[in-house]
Amino acid sequence: MFDGMKAFIVRPFGTKGGINFEDVQKYLIAPALAALDIQGSTTEPFLQAGNIRADMFQQLLVADIVIADISIHNANVFYELGIRHALQPNRTFLLRAKGRKDSRDYGPENEVPFDLRTDRYLEYDSEQPAGKLELFTDALRQTLASDNRDSPVFQMLPDLEGQDRSRFLPVPQTFRDDVEIALKARQLGLLGLLAMEAKDFFWASEGLRLAGRAQFNLKAHREAKATWEELYKLNPAEPEANQRLGTIYQRLGDLDASDQALQRVLNNKRVSRPERAEALSLMARNIKDRWRSSWSGLTGERAESTALASPDLLKAYEKYRQGFQENLDSFYSGSNALSLLTLAIELAKKLPEVWESRFDTEEQAKTGLDTLELERQKLAGAVGISLDAAGQLLQRNGKEDRWVDISSADYLFLTSNRPRKVAFAYESALRGAPDFYVDSARAQLELFQSLRVLTDNTEKSLETFQPAVPAEPPKAPPARVILFTGHMIDPPGANPPRFPDSVTGKAEQAIRTAVQQEIARTEGTVVAIAGGASGGDLLFHEVCEELKVEHRLYLPLPPDWFRNESVSPAGRVWEDKFDALLRKYPSPPSLARSNELPLWLSAKKDYPTWQRANLWLIHEALALNANNFTLLALWDGVRTEGLGGTYHMRAVAQQYGAALVTVYTTDLLKADSAAT
Repeated sequence: MFDGMKAFIVRPFGTKGGINFEDVQKYLIAPALAALDIQGSTTEPFLQAGNIRADMFQQLLVADIVIADISIHNANVFYELGIRHALQPNRTFLLRAKGRKDSRDYGPENEVPFDLRTDRYLEYDSEQPAGKLELFTDALRQTLASDNRDSPVFQMLPDLEGQDRSRFLPVPQTFRDDVEIALKARQLGLLGLLAMEAKDFFWASEGLRLAGRAQFNLKAHREAKATWEELYKLNPAEPEANQRLGTIYQRLGDLDASDQALQRVLNNKRVSRPERAEALSLMARNIKDRWRSSWSGLTGERAESTALASPDLLKAYEKYRQGFQENLDSFYSGSNALSLLTLAIELAKKLPEVWESRFDTEEQAKTGLDTLELERQKLAGAVGISLDAAGQLLQRNGKEDRWVDISSADYLFLTSNRPRKVAFAYESALRGAPDFYVDSARAQLELFQSLRVLTDNTEKSLETFQPAVPAEPPKAPPARVILFTGHMIDPPGANPPRFPDSVTGKAEQAIRTAVQQEIARTEGTVVAIAGGASGGDLLFHEVCEELKVEHRLYLPLPPDWFRNESVSPAGRVWEDKFDALLRKYPSPPSLARSNELPLWLSAKKDYPTWQRANLWLIHEALALNANNFTLLALWDGVRTEGLGGTYHMRAVAQQYGAALVTVYTTDLLKADSAAT
């Protein structure tokens, strides 16, 4: 529900004033936070570490919600509550035990301090704090979902703005390094794992931001969507999260969700003018996409008339123009506005009857077109100045920007009647440019070519482009991914046996049958993923090779280290199988360089390396974006394994929507016993 959010609890410790505050924590506060999937902490760990002040200030600033128990006149509680009210405008919740006449710690007449009497708070019975659990949980839920200011400081000073929490959330350098390594290796599963793990720390939002940016840069839109949505849940007003989601949703074809995310940026009073300009431009792009889809597939006059008749043409222009007016340095917005306005004017001249259908009279239509012509003159002048300023700034700083050069060529294309000069501008701007820039410039020209507008400039400019190489269609995701998990071969003398060497033949046949069944029920390609441990993993790879199923090797540790720990103890036969697999995959992706957790993860309790390896493999499977996800397990059916075993993998994979297929080693042992 509010998974990943962090609460900071400000309260007295022990028993004071006749109230056992440890019981209040145990029976009221902790259960309510657990019900909402919120992690909570107090100043107690900081007291033990001896650095209470700096850490306490940071938590009061960055916590998603602060819960303060003001039942008694405790100086520390009021001091910390005052700091929170001064730093953040909302999400501070007050608790108070019902008045007790026998307490020496209350003020006169057992009243709440004067400065807090106007604040809302929840009262609980100190003898039975659990009695208000349901009400408290619901009140927390509503507080987290509300943007209302509850700080009296911010209520009395409406122009005061809260601190940007992201500035005070230092992300460990070792985490940054892991994200950078995963980005360079294009390990989408590892980036997904890092994003998931970051949620457990107080710097969760900035960890998610780093992982989300890396996923976005790799154009892994589905994975990036999940990460930025997590950041959005932590702070729905987060500008970058909404900006990124606006683009991601657009790339995934959900324009309505994109518009909603971008509107949240515009509704945020704290965003800068450049951020508003970017959001408006992205909204304009969505409208432009809708406009293009309205005439896509049509040609000739049908395409032209449909394009002109669509109200989205001028709507997209207007939104781009608004973006440019927000930030006149945003020449991209201005250039796009000028482009769409030029199309509208030229199409209106070519098809006057279509243009006049918008108006009541022919005179009104003429006036409307004259107005657009004047707007075009003003806009062209402003865009030209913006581009000149951008070029001069680059020149002064000794820098280059390919987009400025391309936009300057686009501007000349829209404003010049000298086709050869326009063509030369494009040729100069694109000389030696990567395909991405060339394709972008070509798409702009082809838009005008499709609607037969500015034909002389278009034809002469396109002559300078190399013939477009038909883009290879993006590789479709597999229809099904099969992730394997299973026991290693028993060590000699294991009692009771779990997976002895004597049943490997039967295990291999059972795995083969299971894989064949998954292939039979899948329309499309199947991709398999597994580790390389002795026993089930290596048998699974051999079966996939035999059945000509694409299979991929992932190792939690570097090959030699993994071989020593998870292969060699089973003997030379299994070492040979592993070495043969390594010859096929000489550089398999690996999770870590050693069997120790990264430094930034070392403080996390009950999180062994093998549990992390299971989660990593699941994220690697999910990163394939297959339509179906199967977990095939070779398992003895025992549910008492430690975290990181086969049982753990089955449980977690099921949470991620995997279909479970299980080969029970107990059945293999029974069959082996019956045969002998």
